[in-house]
Amino acid sequence: MSNWIFVNVRYAIKPGKRNEFLEKLSNQGIIKNSKSEPGNIKYEYSIPIDSENDLVLTEMWINSEALESHGKSEHYQRLQVLKKEYTTDVTIEKFSISAI
Repeated sequence: MSNWIFVNVRYAIKPGKRNEFLEKLSNQGIIKNSKSEPGNIKYEYSIPIDSENDLVLTEMWINSEALESHGKSEHYQRLQVLKKEYTTDVTIEKFSISAI
């Protein structure tokens, strides 16, 4: 049994900019590169039905070391630049879960 790391990130995107933000995440390889990182189990963006501007990222990592490595990646740094340009708030929830 191991402890996976589950991360739920909710981005408050500037009005009318959500699709542009998603397009840049894709075009800059942030989504593809994050999904292909060692230790990544899930990396998925979704659009909540209760908001016109929010975006949710669900991540799952095999351990905290894999998540820490992700935070040091070049594509993660590009994400930080985009967040400054497109978001007004970011809420992060992080959980350790047992995998059987």
